[in-house]
Amino acid sequence: MNYLAHAYLSFNEPGILIGNMISDFVKGKTKFNYPEGVQKGIAIHRAIDDFTDQHAATRRAKEFFRPAYRLYSGAFIDIVYDHFLANDSNEFPGDRLESFSQEVYKTLEENIAILPQRFGQMFPYMKTQNWLLNYKQRWGIEKSFGGMVRRAKYLDESAIAFGLFNQHYDELQRCYDVFFPDLKSYTRNLVSLTLL
Repeated sequence: MNYLAHAYLSFNEPGILIGNMISDFVKGKTKFNYPEGVQKGIAIHRAIDDFTDQHAATRRAKEFFRPAYRLYSGAFIDIVYDHFLANDSNEFPGDRLESFSQEVYKTLEENIAILPQRFGQMFPYMKTQNWLLNYKQRWGIEKSFGGMVRRAKYLDESAIAFGLFNQHYDELQRCYDVFFPDLKSYTRNLVSLTLL
């Protein structure tokens, strides 16, 4: 899952939200430099990633991208899933995605001092370009694919990926529809356990 799902699956717990958002920027024992709630969020982020990778629907979704992108197919699917979550009226009815996005940015801004440097450098772009809201649009996914490729060591284009996304849109939607309720239930239980 990508930023929107990790934010959403923090279930409005600020520490867990921060950890969930910064986990990819926290290496090794540096996670112990953060408050306990943030450490829980880091652990939950990693559990979400493991669950996502092992789910049968995700494995099926990756197959559309694997011939062109091999090991990077999962990274594209993470972004694809955020698109379908952003458009999921069960999770974000009406204009809820817009207000949710602003709440996430506010929480991150209030905790800017503890964000890892690389995330802190990226965050102003996330906020001003409203990444979380723009996952809803296909052009937002195209931009996200491009950004992911710029950060990747062994990729040099995303146009093929965007074409595959459009070509297999309905099948990818079905993968999301099967997968996300399982992930939400799994993560809700995890968050409940960490708050005991």
